[in-house]
Amino acid sequence: MDSYRCMLCGYIYNPAIGDAGQGIKAGTAFEDLPDTWKCPRCKAPKSRFKKV
Repeated sequence: MDSYRCMLCGYIYNPAIGDAGQGIKAGTAFEDLPDTWKCPRCKAPKSRFKKV
């Protein structure tokens, strides 16, 4: 699974870690995140992320 970087603040979503703060379990691919998911650091939408 690929990691994705927020183009606004630099936060990297790592699927091996997930996002416990938003209820996203480890092992969740970026593509499987809900459309309502936002960057936990700056609240940018998924559309502002690029694969790294």
